[in-house]
Amino acid sequence: MEEIIFPNQIRMYRRLRGRSMQELADHLNVSLSAISKIEKGYRRVDQEQLVRVAEFLDCPLQELFVNEQNSQQEIVLAWRREQERRNKINEKSGLKTLGAGLRQIRNEKNLTLIEVAESADMTLSVYHRIEMGQREVSDKEMKNIAKALKMPLDELKTEIKELDEKGFLEEIIQRNDAKYKLLSTPRGAIASFGSSFQDAAKVSVFGTAGREGNVIIDPEEEVKQVPCPLALQNKKDIYGVNLCTRRLGSLLPARSVLFVDPQEPVSVGDIAIYYASETEAKIVAIRENDAGQLYGIRWNPDEKISFDNNDLQKLQRVVFITL
Repeated sequence: MEEIIFPNQIRMYRRLRGRSMQELADHLNVSLSAISKIEKGYRRVDQEQLVRVAEFLDCPLQELFVNEQNSQQEIVLAWRREQERRNKINEKSGLKTLGAGLRQIRNEKNLTLIEVAESADMTLSVYHRIEMGQREVSDKEMKNIAKALKMPLDELKTEIKELDEKGFLEEIIQRNDAKYKLLSTPRGAIASFGSSFQDAAKVSVFGTAGREGNVIIDPEEEVKQVPCPLALQNKKDIYGVNLCTRRLGSLLPARSVLFVDPQEPVSVGDIAIYYASETEAKIVAIRENDAGQLYGIRWNPDEKISFDNNDLQKLQRVVFITL
């Protein structure tokens, strides 16, 4: 999943458990300053870090997310103000237009996110955030991106400007905004079944327990159908996977369903389905090493899964989880 900035109840649970900020910092292997910013909602935190925080604080993962029913009103209002502030900064700096332009040009050239990221000497996560309009770009990075797109830098800037003036980027910006809104809602990227699902379309769910915590996903053996989350109803290729393994820990209930979109790129912090064979898959959390290479991890017991370039094509991103 995308890196998430969100108001959270981490500080409340940390104090309830009698744990210090330093203890949490040591557990996540980050600085004390980083924990302070995470607790205030000013620093990015990915899905894997959230899982580790919930394990450390011995609380259900979903309880870390702020929601209007259970959280203090001032926290929710502070979150909304922070999101409005960030959106205004992005609009003024033209990041949304730049990101939409880069995505349009990349698609026209039939290049993938991975191809451009690698050619521009960036991680997939960084370049994806640039296209989403959620990250500033240095002059050096722009030169590398232009080179990856096989265009002179001035020509790239001119083409993005012309695309914007002709109105070709508005739809991409709206789609990016919708994705960002989904990921940055105070409820977070995880939801429970509720009234909003009542009239939703159905999604096929697959997955039975396999050996060593793997999941057998056979397109010919549908386990059940569930309502499609409203946020995903415009996606044509999504499918559900039963959480029939404890290799992600015990924080998500066994009845959880992972919604997978094969078309979405996988990046650092995501939970993903890794197809070790045609029907046998591993549910992994995505990390990145010092060389910028992605790898997967599982727990109970701990396991690191290395990926080569071919393996990256076998990864499919979990975009939504129902509890």
